[in-house]
Amino acid sequence: MSLLNPEPGLLFWMLISFGIVLLVLTKFGFPAILQMVDKRKNYIEESLASAQKAHEELANVKQNSEALLASTRQEQATIMKETSLLREQMIEKAREEARQEADKMIAEARKQIQAEKEKALRSIRDETASLSLYVAEKILREKLGTKEAQMGMIDRLLEEINISKS
Repeated sequence: MSLLNPEPGLLFWMLISFGIVLLVLTKFGFPAILQMVDKRKNYIEESLASAQKAHEELANVKQNSEALLASTRQEQATIMKETSLLREQMIEKAREEARQEADKMIAEARKQIQAEKEKALRSIRDETASLSLYVAEKILREKLGTKEAQMGMIDRLLEEINISKS
């Protein structure tokens, strides 16, 4: 039990030892410890500030990238719409040109058919006229083979002319 009740001399030397240790620690130990704690505190604060700044920059970058992505999508949609419109216009123009070309070809074919038809009709008329002349010549030679038949025919024609003049 003597350890629980210290003697006054022991207490005095313990207080002196504690005071010296406290004085040495206050003079040399605490400033070094406080300096280390301050450095650590500053480092942590700087790290937190850097992390906060990085977080803000990341948020800005994310916001900018989202805005850029939205802008790009809008531009893509606009380009797609313009391309589609241009494609439709080109198709319509090609159809119109094809229609005009077809109409032109049909009109030319009709002209050519009409020309061929007229040529064929002229040929038929010429052939018919030739054939008619040939047949008439044969008939007249057969009927007017004699001199009396020829004279009778001339007289009859002259009478018809005189009758039609009167």
